[in-house]
Amino acid sequence: MTKSNALANSARFGNEAVEGFLDRAQRAAMMASAAEKIGELFDILKIDHRNDHNTRDTPARVAKMFVEEILHGRYVAPPKITDFENAARYDQLIVTGPIELRSTCAHHMMPIYGNAYIGVLPSVDGKIIGLSKYDRIVNYFSTRLQIQEELVKQIEQFIVDTTNPRGLAVRISAVHMCKTHRGVRASHASRMVNSTFYGEMARSPTLKAEFLQECAALEPR
Repeated sequence: MTKSNALANSARFGNEAVEGFLDRAQRAAMMASAAEKIGELFDILKIDHRNDHNTRDTPARVAKMFVEEILHGRYVAPPKITDFENAARYDQLIVTGPIELRSTCAHHMMPIYGNAYIGVLPSVDGKIIGLSKYDRIVNYFSTRLQIQEELVKQIEQFIVDTTNPRGLAVRISAVHMCKTHRGVRASHASRMVNSTFYGEMARSPTLKAEFLQECAALEPR
């Protein structure tokens, strides 16, 4: 198998984790290779990164940013989830948010930023996870090349698989800089909002309305 075929076979969609994840040494090798390619891109764009004091180290900085920050959720394992017994057999809706969200658009590689809200209807004989873990889950799936419609579903599926709740809701409200900084150059007040519902949250209009009311109450003023 040629090197190019091997790379093609190991490639994954931009919002999927790579198979087996990458350890620190593998990520370092990836950053070194990426820095070389970014330097080649600068050459094509006629940016003298070898002599320009402003951009001399930019290819390496950008490569590190992509591997360790922007796409970090593709290369490392999901966050460990701390769970607790539902000792009080609590069965009412729990809503947490706003959870700050920072991601990157898969279409133009521009930032997406905003807030996520998560509503959980726990099972009385199930588990409840630590509150901060919802923030870590959102961050994990956000640090990939995303579109918002798929991001809410990835967050939902992970929480369902991990905690098996009776119901779940995930809502994201975000600004897309591929719209504000290029193309139509829309106002930063222009946002995209979408939600996904699972289990009893999907079947009950009353629970949906309660979740959306709590989201509105938690929305930053």
